[in-house]
Amino acid sequence: MAEPKRNERADSMEIIAHIRTDFPTKFGLPRQSGLVDELRGTIVFAPKYRDPNALRGIEGFSHLWLIWKFSEAVRDGWSPTVRPPRLGGNVAMGVFATRSPFRPNPIGLSCVRLESVESDSPDGPVLHVAGIDLMDGTPIYDIKPYLTHADCHPEAADGFAREVRDYALEVVFPDELLAQVPAPKRAALIGALRQDPRPGYRRDDPRPFGVAFAGLDVRFTVEGGVLTVREIAKG
Repeated sequence: MAEPKRNERADSMEIIAHIRTDFPTKFGLPRQSGLVDELRGTIVFAPKYRDPNALRGIEGFSHLWLIWKFSEAVRDGWSPTVRPPRLGGNVAMGVFATRSPFRPNPIGLSCVRLESVESDSPDGPVLHVAGIDLMDGTPIYDIKPYLTHADCHPEAADGFAREVRDYALEVVFPDELLAQVPAPKRAALIGALRQDPRPGYRRDDPRPFGVAFAGLDVRFTVEGGVLTVREIAKG
């Protein structure tokens, strides 16, 4: 095999931005982008990339691709198979047939909706996006526009993921507890809870679980397809 050229040897990428979201940990995040449109984030660029010219024309696109780092899933080595949580954590699938964070390279891909471009924030130009599936502080490597004529394939097959595509829980959120959540964030929290934050292998666990969201600790139980919020405390 021919010796690679010098510019082909580079295997490092620069972090161009970080995203700010209401999830300080990955537990509770939707497992895919776009599942909960009400979940919002703000993309803040690193000082080197705060040139407004880098965003010229981006406001004309409704959706963006984010290429980011699974910063909480970096590990030495890799496995050719993983156990997707949505399949109960008991079925091994090929890593390249899944979107598992445990990959040879810890790279994630999300399609988000661009809500607005704020050009004069204290952090320079920032992007406000919706439908996120990233925890607070996630490093972003690149941003690209979503193109309907190239990226949309309605005829595409979902493979084994089709079995769990429409999975959602009913959420019971008592009024006195819901009142403790800031009104603009209530729909986002309920949407995230509907996606069932629990690991697949603990679906039969009756004990309470907790999600950290927007400075709150939201405690809940699940029984028979119904998630009931039991308690809210300051996170």
